[in-house]
Amino acid sequence: MTNAARRAAMRGVAQDPDALAAYLADLQRWLLSVGQDLEALQQETRVDLRKKHVEGDRWYHARMRALPVELTLKQVLWHLEGLTKGLERATFKRHAHRDKVNALPAKRKAKAVAKSRKRNPPVLPSGTGNTESAPGEQGPVYSAPTSVYDLNDRRSA
Repeated sequence: MTNAARRAAMRGVAQDPDALAAYLADLQRWLLSVGQDLEALQQETRVDLRKKHVEGDRWYHARMRALPVELTLKQVLWHLEGLTKGLERATFKRHAHRDKVNALPAKRKAKAVAKSRKRNPPVLPSGTGNTESAPGEQGPVYSAPTSVYDLNDRRSA
C-alpha cells in the first residue's frame, strides 16, 4: 500500500467516529497482545539475568547488574499501558465531539430565539379600562387599583 493510499484510508477512518472506534479497538487489541509478550519477556529476562553470577560476585551483584534492564522493560510496559488507555480515551472523546457537533445547530437556534425575544419582548395587551374581557380573551388575574382611594381597602402581604 502506498503512502498516499494509506493516508486516504486514514482520512476516511478519521471522518467516521464508528470506524475510528473500530480501528482504535484493533490497535488496542494488538497492543495488549504485545504487552502480554513483553510481560513474559520481562519475567524470563529477570530470571536469566539474575542467575548469571561471575566469579568473585557477592550475592547482590547479579541483581544490581540486571536492575537497569528490568527497569527499562518495566517502563516500556508502563508506557504501553498508558498508550492503550489513551486509545480508549480518544475513542470516547471522538464520540463526544460528534454528539456536541450534532447538537450545535439546535443550541444556536435556541440561542438566537432567546436573543430575539430579549431584543423584542412580546407585547402584552394593555387594559382598556373595561373590566369585562372579550369572550376569546383571558382577563387579567390581578387588577391594579384604579385610584389612590382603592389602596385603603387592600392589605399588603
